[in-house]
Parts: sequence; structure tokens; C-alpha cells
Amino acid sequence: MFSDTQKWTPDSWTSKTIRQIPVYDDQAELANVLSEISQYPPLVTSWEVEGLKQQLKLAETGEAFLLQGGDCAETYDLVSSTKIVNILKVLLQMSLVLIHEMKVPVIRVGRLAGQYAKPRSNESETI
Repeated sequence: MFSDTQKWTPDSWTSKTIRQIPVYDDQAELANVLSEISQYPPLVTSWEVEGLKQQLKLAETGEAFLLQGGDCAETYDLVSSTKIVNILKVLLQMSLVLIHEMKVPVIRVGRLAGQYAKPRSNESETI
């Protein structure tokens, strides 16, 4: 993905070819939105991703159970830490039941904020 001479940075994606992205007519508004969402906290950290890779190896061999839940495309105005915390609480409660009954570790994965990276087939859609 990245060579030794090309290091990852938060904006390194801008040097890549972009496919399946909507065309934004108002570049000033786009800049405002990008500025706003750049202030939001990260959804996951790099060490969480690496840890998940190790845990998924356990699920692959049947030594753990994978529980995935949450919203995949909530509206932007509903993104809040309270909503995310509540979803995580439900996943935790579900996993405790599974751990008790199945007697194996449960890997909890929250499917959140899918609207931030959802690939598009068309430049626009009508609902």
C-alpha cells in the first residue's frame, strides 16, 4: 500500500486516485464540511486495528466469537458520543450473554459511521 518512501499521513489519501466519489459543486462548502469533520475524534486507533487482526485469528479457528452490530449509515446530525456509547453498551451487554452461554471470548465490533467511507456506484441518487 505505502512504500518506504511514501509514509502514511492523515491527508496522504489526497494523492491517490479517487473513484466512486460524488462531484461537489460548492467547493467552499466542501472545505467547511471537511474542516468540521476533521475535528471529530477518530473512530478507531491503529493499535485497535492491529489488536482486532489478532482477535479475528481466534474467531477463524473457533476460539472466539465475532459479534458485529451498530448503524452502518446513520445521518450526520445524529453522530454524537452519547449515541456511540449507547450502541457500545448494547454490544457489551449482548457479548456478556454470549460469553456466559458459549464459554468463549467474544470480539465486539461496532459498525458505525459507514456514511464516511461508503463507495458510490453513481454520482448521485434519488430517494
